[in-house]
Formats: sequence, C-alpha cells, structure tokens
Amino acid sequence: QVPLVESGGGLVQTGASLRLSCATSGRTYNTYFMGWFRQAPGKERELVANINWAGDVTHYPDSVKGRFTISRDNDKNTVYLQMNSLKPEDTAVYYCNSFPPKDYWGQGTQVTVSS
Repeated sequence: QVPLVESGGGLVQTGASLRLSCATSGRTYNTYFMGWFRQAPGKERELVANINWAGDVTHYPDSVKGRFTISRDNDKNTVYLQMNSLKPEDTAVYYCNSFPPKDYWGQGTQVTVSS
C-alpha cells in the first residue's frame, strides 16, 4: 500500500479554485500533524499548510493565508487542500506529508495556474 497518494491538480486560470486530496495509509499518518507542501521549478519545497490530528489547529504562510484551507477526515484517511483565488505563482507540484515530514514523499500532483 502506497503511504501517500495526492490527486486533484490540474491546469486552471488565475482566480480559479482547486481541491487537492491526499489519501494516506491511515494507521501511519492519522496520529500526526499533516501538511501540504509545494515545489516550483528551480525552487525548494515549501510548506503551504499544516493541520493537527483533531483538525482544529491550522497554520498557513502569508503567501496563501486567506486563500487556502487545509482539512482532514481521519475516518477516510484523507487530507484536503482547498485552494481559492489561485495565482500563477501557485504553480507547483503539491505534496502531502506528515509535519514534520517523513522521508517518504508521494508522486505529488501538478497545479498549473495560467495568467
């Protein structure tokens, strides 16, 4: 069983919305803080959101605050990232992982925002 599988990316225009999903191998990740990360070409991977196990504590960097919302459904072993008002600078491959991240990374899902 693959520990992390991201999906939901795509090519959208500026201002559009996307909802990313991350299916986890529940027993391994349900007790952890989880995070969404992204990596743009030529840049380092960065954290864009994290959430505690209960889902009631979240954190976002200023670059996405007010536009992105992280949530989780532990019964479904799934973490979500709702992204609104997308901008071209949000273009990247998006990954989920525990926070702090484990060594294993999934394949990610590509998000491309055209201007």
